[in-house]
Amino acid sequence: MTVPRIVATVDAVALLRRLAQRNGPLMMHQSGGCCDGSAPMCYPQGEFLVGDRDVLLGVLDLRLAPGAVGADAPDGVHAVPVWISGSQFEAWKHTQLVLDVVPGRGSGFSLESPEGLRFLSRGRAYTPDEVAAFADEEPLLGARWESGERPGPATEPQVVETASDACPVPGMT
Repeated sequence: MTVPRIVATVDAVALLRRLAQRNGPLMMHQSGGCCDGSAPMCYPQGEFLVGDRDVLLGVLDLRLAPGAVGADAPDGVHAVPVWISGSQFEAWKHTQLVLDVVPGRGSGFSLESPEGLRFLSRGRAYTPDEVAAFADEEPLLGARWESGERPGPATEPQVVETASDACPVPGMT
């Protein structure tokens, strides 16, 4: 499948780059509620334990500019795996997540909290053809990641200029 399950805005990638410079390799987890609502959470790699049934949405390549694809898979501070719980994935599997950043205070648990910005998930429903293309794909689960399995480089662009380039955004024209 070539349609990415996760894309990020230029602003989100810029914030991830700053956070990676300070904190080293990062990871993200799309929270499913509780104390932080349903928000994308950013952690130093390994600080959040990925469950065996969590689903990898993709690995954001922080080296990329909008519209570009990588020749090889990112690693180290350039690679940001983005996870979602298995149960939440079932509800969102028909949706491409668009990682954006907006002014405001992030969660106390997420690394962007002191930046005056917060990560925000937006979504775009897949077309019927895209949904059909995913039908035979088996998502990469945390258990397989733990055993060393990794996805290859993205074959479609993961970075967009603005969220409205990937999905409708209320209030933006």
